Amino acid sequence: MRRFSLTSLLSESLTGHEGWGRQWRDPQPKASYDVVIVGGGGHGLATAYYLATVHGITNVAVLEKGWIGGGNTGRNTTIIRSNYLYDESAALYEHALKLWEGLSQELNYNVMFSQRGVLMLAHNLHDVQSFKRHVYANRLNGIDNEWLSKEACKAFCPPLEISGRLRYPVLGGALQRRAGTARHDAVAWGYARGADARGVDIIQNCEVTGIRRDASGAAVGVETSRGFIGAGRVGVVAAGHTTTVMAMAGVRMPLESYPLQALVSEPVKPVFPCVVMSNAVHAYISQSDKGELVIGAGTDQYTSYSQQGGLHITTHTLDAICELFPRFTRMRMLRSWGGIVDVTPDRSPIIGKTPVPNLFVNCGWGTGGFKATPGSGHVFAHTLATGDPHAVNAPFTLDRFRTGRLIDEAAAAAVAH
Repeated sequence: MRRFSLTSLLSESLTGHEGWGRQWRDPQPKASYDVVIVGGGGHGLATAYYLATVHGITNVAVLEKGWIGGGNTGRNTTIIRSNYLYDESAALYEHALKLWEGLSQELNYNVMFSQRGVLMLAHNLHDVQSFKRHVYANRLNGIDNEWLSKEACKAFCPPLEISGRLRYPVLGGALQRRAGTARHDAVAWGYARGADARGVDIIQNCEVTGIRRDASGAAVGVETSRGFIGAGRVGVVAAGHTTTVMAMAGVRMPLESYPLQALVSEPVKPVFPCVVMSNAVHAYISQSDKGELVIGAGTDQYTSYSQQGGLHITTHTLDAICELFPRFTRMRMLRSWGGIVDVTPDRSPIIGKTPVPNLFVNCGWGTGGFKATPGSGHVFAHTLATGDPHAVNAPFTLDRFRTGRLIDEAAAAAVAH
């Protein structure tokens, strides 16, 4: 892997940048690997990267039925924060946020991480009480979060409308200043480049069609569209398709898959300095480096594997955006899309072992998967390498739905589920 640096960039500029090689290989699958990861999104690629860099396990394959980053990783609104309520969730997302803060240097790849702040608006007394509770809980866990009056919200985000004419007037907000956004495809490419440089095989256009188990019931490999691939351990990181993949091994998961929609506007000059989220009106907004307003909605109200949702969801979201930010009413929308989110009953992820020996799963991130990408990959790599959970992901076992030790983060998700 050729490192990016000022010297290499200046050198390539003299030759029209024609000397850059491929960022990762396109290998043929081997007969077997120590670890096979099903899913070539951000979480799967991060898992492979940390298996190689932290645990020295490089005989790893990442299998992706399409192209890497073509699923939810390339279809989200790129928001990053760690201001979750419960101790277990706060520890997991803060672990991820700390990794985000040094990720570009770690990968030698600019993931365009911007700590512009995330402001979560309160519109009624319940919101005020709930967000203040979040602020106090976060401070106890050493996580930055602060309460702002509506005037302070306006000062931090000038386009925000705070007059009493709103149907849901702004009463204040909770601000995490270290939160922000990153470039989703750059994250996938950076992890892919780093993993490939350490010997990991990234195999695209390789759909998993079955999980083979031996006489004892243990997973021994996967059937794919390119033949059988043996594996010492199999890690499933397939987001909205996790239930389908796990069913191949006879494992029923406590998940439901929903479309989650987003859209962007025509590009304009910098006008929006932060990320603003509103659970009461089901909308969140930021501005990309290209100048587009990036707008996210709540999940559709029906389960589906479609990557597009109901039109009424996006129109409701735009109604809310135009009420909160009247200056955007004449903006034209450029395009919209949808992803498939996998949602657990308690809206928290599942990271760990399954009832099938040698089969591990990382799923259930719902609408919060992108923000957790580095932390998720880091702790899942530990689990795959050692067979035991990392201290951070130990509470997020599949077994909690049997014992009742749930981690209910439905409110902290900050979008409608």
